[in-house]
Amino acid sequence: MKTVAVDENSAGQRLDNFLLRQLKGVPKTHVYRIIRSGEVRVNKGRAAADTRVETGDLVRLPPIRVSEKVLEKAANPAPAREFPILLEDEHLIALDKPAGVAVHGGSGVSFGVIEQLRQARPAAKFLELVHRLDRETSGILLVAKKRSALTRLQDQFRERETGKTYLALVNGNWPASNKVIDLPLHKYLQEDGERRVKVVGKDDPDGMRSITLVKVAQKFAGFTLLEVTIKTGRTHQIRVHLASQGHPIAGDDKYGDFERNKALQKQGLKRMFLHAWRLQFNHPSTAERVELHAALPPELKKFVDHAATTPV
Repeated sequence: MKTVAVDENSAGQRLDNFLLRQLKGVPKTHVYRIIRSGEVRVNKGRAAADTRVETGDLVRLPPIRVSEKVLEKAANPAPAREFPILLEDEHLIALDKPAGVAVHGGSGVSFGVIEQLRQARPAAKFLELVHRLDRETSGILLVAKKRSALTRLQDQFRERETGKTYLALVNGNWPASNKVIDLPLHKYLQEDGERRVKVVGKDDPDGMRSITLVKVAQKFAGFTLLEVTIKTGRTHQIRVHLASQGHPIAGDDKYGDFERNKALQKQGLKRMFLHAWRLQFNHPSTAERVELHAALPPELKKFVDHAATTPV
């Protein structure tokens, strides 16, 4: 057993993310297993994966045997990589994340955006993710360069003071009258550690209220392009909410129409059509309202341009 004290640079992190940093190279599935079993203790008590650790907390870690393969992986850090920058100053970086890149290393993924960015900027004393995007989602991602910026920005996300709008192409003809989806979501882990989410009843004690606003942007033959604004930031919220209405996101490999996805790949859509298009927030230093836009990536724009030429 060993005990680790949480320092100010780790304060506010979720317990699972704190452990992933402490136990470099240990599979995410194993980290979740020792949390669930109670082998990890925070201030001598059991804690959940989403518990936020604070400065001075004492986290007890069980002894963990790590294979040579895992140790070798930990000794070979992520390749350095910069990403397209939408905004950068001394407090934050707003980058345009490509699809197919995880935001951080974890289950089945050795590294993500944050590990690559840290390798590319070895002189940076502090680089932390403010929020997350699914691996297959492209678009605006915020990284804090100071602890103060991280906490202020995360507070805005938690208090729903940010404006997050996505572009999503869904299968079928979305009814323009369907503008608000207010359905509770329940997150669970599969045996392999993969996250899944489902809609549950309003009286389900495990359900988290989730609100998604939908606006039809354009209609095509067999598809609808939507502007989707989330008022709550639940895991896979947009994907599950849209699928629950009978209109899954084109190319979604978790909640989508799998047969349709195969056909779409042959038509050139080889990824999920979900893009974090617009983000509004108050600057963590000046409090000035900032609005950022990330244009559709070329592969998505090419697909909708082609769809626009087909009669509805």
